[in-house]
Amino acid sequence: MSDASDARRLLSAAAVRERAHEMLALAEAEALAEWRVDLSRLEAAADLTAETVRANYPDLKVPFHARWRHFVVDGRDLWADREKPSDPKALGRAAFDLVIPSVLLDAGAGMGWRYRDPATGAVLARSEGLGVASLRLFESGAMSSDPADPLRADALQKIDAATIARAFQVTNDNPLVGLEGRAALLRRLGDAVGRPGALFDILSKHAEDGRLPAPTILGVLLEALGPIWPGRLSLDGVPLGDCWTHPAVDGYVPLHKLSQWMSYSLIEPLQWAGIEVTDIDGLTGLAEYRNGGLFVDTGVLVLKDPEDAGRAHPVDGPLVVGWRSLTVALLDKLAPMVRERLGVTAAEFPLARVLEGGSWAAGRRIARQLRADGGPPIAVTSDGTVF
Repeated sequence: MSDASDARRLLSAAAVRERAHEMLALAEAEALAEWRVDLSRLEAAADLTAETVRANYPDLKVPFHARWRHFVVDGRDLWADREKPSDPKALGRAAFDLVIPSVLLDAGAGMGWRYRDPATGAVLARSEGLGVASLRLFESGAMSSDPADPLRADALQKIDAATIARAFQVTNDNPLVGLEGRAALLRRLGDAVGRPGALFDILSKHAEDGRLPAPTILGVLLEALGPIWPGRLSLDGVPLGDCWTHPAVDGYVPLHKLSQWMSYSLIEPLQWAGIEVTDIDGLTGLAEYRNGGLFVDTGVLVLKDPEDAGRAHPVDGPLVVGWRSLTVALLDKLAPMVRERLGVTAAEFPLARVLEGGSWAAGRRIARQLRADGGPPIAVTSDGTVF
């Protein structure tokens, strides 16, 4: 295969899954320097995840793991409550304009940051706070070129760190990690796609007989958004995004965490516009610290050097790359175990529901039990564009 063909292959969920299971096989063979795996502990992880699903959703009506969940505050859906375009296509474009920048703004906020929502009075942290803050930023028209039409994001190039700081209530006493990185990422998004809502029209054209496979969403996003990621690897001039190297494998380790979460988050707007999204399990689990933390905190993944738990690790280092890739493969193994405990089928309960119900929430739950700050078990040094 040519380098260009290799690059296109890496820009897929299939490549993420294939490499992740290769990484898991290496861990099982004790061939990773940083991690060992104890698959017998998956039972405990599945028990905790199923218990968390039942606690959060007693009727098992679990929505997809998507950014839209973070726009709900105390049972109030802030996006559903507001006036929006009535035309399905205009609504789809507006929803893309909101959720794509919002996902990109979601990388870890740091343990000290909080957002007080003026409309609801809620004080929110982490993803929930970032979600509502980004919604309010969007509603303000700060991303729009037309003050009379605020629900559009066609002026992203004007977003700077000061804009983000004001909207996200950043002060010396309320610091937000990666402030300049977030603003720069939005500007690069504007340079790459103009208006994110334009991707709605592109994906609509990919639909056949009103049906669109979820992996196609990811493929379009990875091609369109490849240039926005700072300092990442490329192959034959093709930016590879959330894709890294690891000394235990030949080639690359693709992960595409934010882009896959974005793909999950675009399913609902496409459905609102009458497009049926198929093959949702063609996407993978998300290589992030809540899912990954679940496996560390339940003993499925064990650091070979216990001292590593007290060190900060670079996001491109083998410990973090391996941890993230192993997380993807372990989620594939966890999902059927959770379904069995819940008495549901894969068709009824795709991975997007397992994540939401689910492994992400269980990872947060056990983190709070084990650490006073509820933070992840591994400290990662990042620029605000990965986690």
